Amino acid sequence: MARWLPDAPGRLAVAALELFAERGYEDTTVIEIAERAGLTKSTFFRHFPDKREVLFGGNAVAGLLAEGIAAAPAEATPLEAVAHAMDALGREVFTAARREFTARRRAVIAVNPELQEREALKGLGLTTAMIEALKRRGVPDLTSRAAAELGGLASKIAFDRWLDTADDDFGAVARQALGEVQAAVALC
Repeated sequence: MARWLPDAPGRLAVAALELFAERGYEDTTVIEIAERAGLTKSTFFRHFPDKREVLFGGNAVAGLLAEGIAAAPAEATPLEAVAHAMDALGREVFTAARREFTARRRAVIAVNPELQEREALKGLGLTTAMIEALKRRGVPDLTSRAAAELGGLASKIAFDRWLDTADDDFGAVARQALGEVQAAVALC
């Protein structure tokens, strides 16, 4: 086994995605994922608590969102701070190099209720991370919640558009979706 190769979490995620697509989520074991990645079961559990988590990247995305909001200019409105955070996602997570993996991941999640549930919980966690980051900027609670919820909706719309188009700039797609969501709310 090639245990010395770098990026064990990434290798495990790729192996899991391949196996979930080939055999189904339920019929894939942690041992099989580790073996496909050229690693051991114990290495798997050093990085992920269970096989479901291998496709969800821990708290990295929540951290990027919080950092992006914190780094927004002081005069930014709450939604502008959320847009700034989505730009960070575009630079770090939703890149052209990860598009194929991300599309395959979406397809695997779409056919598995347990993974769909985890994806929904992940989305709630991301919204909470944005709420807390906005509050740290001094944004009132209700405004923080509204901006984060709108940002979450825009992010979901942007994610699907980004995967389904040739546009490589997730941040631009997300900003456009955020503007459309904001305009739709104004019509309510």
